[in-house]
Amino acid sequence: MDLIFILLAVIGFIVIATSKFKLHAFFTLLIASYIAAFAYGLAPLEIAKVIASGFGGILSYIGLVIVLGTIIGVILEKSGAAITMADWVVDRLGDRYPTLTMAIIGYIVSIPVFCDSGFVILNSLKESMAKRMTVSPVAMSVALACGLYATHTFIPPTPGPIAAAGNLGLGSNLGIVIAMGAVIALVATIAGLIWANRFKHTVRDEEDEQTPEQVLADYQKIKASYGTLPSPVMAFAPIFVPILLICLGSIANFPSHPFGEGALAETFAFFGQPLNALLVGLFVATGLLKGNDKVEQFSKRIGEGLVVAAPILLITGAGGAFGAVLKATPIGDTLGSSLSALGIGIFMPFIVAAALKSAQGSSTVALVTTSALVAPLLPELGLDSEMGRLLTVMAIGAGAMTVSHANDSFFWVVSQFSKMKVSLAYQAHTMATLVQGVTAMLVVYLFSLVLL
Repeated sequence: MDLIFILLAVIGFIVIATSKFKLHAFFTLLIASYIAAFAYGLAPLEIAKVIASGFGGILSYIGLVIVLGTIIGVILEKSGAAITMADWVVDRLGDRYPTLTMAIIGYIVSIPVFCDSGFVILNSLKESMAKRMTVSPVAMSVALACGLYATHTFIPPTPGPIAAAGNLGLGSNLGIVIAMGAVIALVATIAGLIWANRFKHTVRDEEDEQTPEQVLADYQKIKASYGTLPSPVMAFAPIFVPILLICLGSIANFPSHPFGEGALAETFAFFGQPLNALLVGLFVATGLLKGNDKVEQFSKRIGEGLVVAAPILLITGAGGAFGAVLKATPIGDTLGSSLSALGIGIFMPFIVAAALKSAQGSSTVALVTTSALVAPLLPELGLDSEMGRLLTVMAIGAGAMTVSHANDSFFWVVSQFSKMKVSLAYQAHTMATLVQGVTAMLVVYLFSLVLL
């Protein structure tokens, strides 16, 4: 039991350091790795080697994938592609299903673009639709936030799910993670949408006096700031081309060899590797660059993407180091047998991720830390198969949604841009994320009954 108490103490340190003292997650995880190593009695001269190998090991095959995915997201954000995607969905659903429209827009946009940025970009569209369709902006805000939040925590190439998949040994097989993540994220989005519809007639605490025409003018001004917007094909292509390539690569590697064993199969297998697929996606995204100085613009977007990706890479690497330390200790056998006796199985990753998310606020940190913590325990939990690892990623994603409240930047983006008081934001947004997370976990559990 001493081994378990040490682990609980280390987790407590991570939670307190990141939530109460606001210590950066990278440094917190690094220090936690050293604390765990000394507490579990690793040889002092081996500790640095274990930590360095764990840090480099995870980044060696998932680091570049995170970087390329982030750069694609930056190009899409800066080019106005998110606006094009939103308008495309609005044109097809029209005025019939306003909250559904916002949820679908959020679901699509947040695959490449961080949910915080996506909400800011789409806020004027959401306000314009709410005014025009006489639907409460609260319901529209929650619907948009739920769509953004779902794909942010479940579907690569968003960095959090990529890092979790990498920690759990699925970094080279992201196709199944994308496919399962899309299903779970869709269920979570629908659950959030149902909750959002409870607020269709809720009056905001702070109503503005803008007319629908003024709100629409604001949205048109934002659209104009991007210059000529890309076509729908160009806007969607950098997202769906790499996803399609990854899925085709996964199919090519099936034991049944559906594409044969010749050049075609090798081609799909090559371009289906996540790194190669996202590199293709990046080249496709260059078509969104405007003007005559495209090379200069491209370099600028790469620089901006690297700035965004750097902290994610460091946190992911530190999470890998923490996981490597745990793998080098006997805690896996001890904790695995204890948890097996409790019979919580697939719920264990969800509970840990939800605790970390609620305590420190970042879904990405919850995804990375929990996946690093759980990886050594998979055999004892009965999850050490490809399907078990896949469902573990999904369970961690569900936990990383539960819940978004005052220590989460997304909570403040949603509440402030939607002009909701904190009390209303808790009722509408925070409760929506609780509904989403719990519903997603229940679906994961049902899948586990069938697939494991």
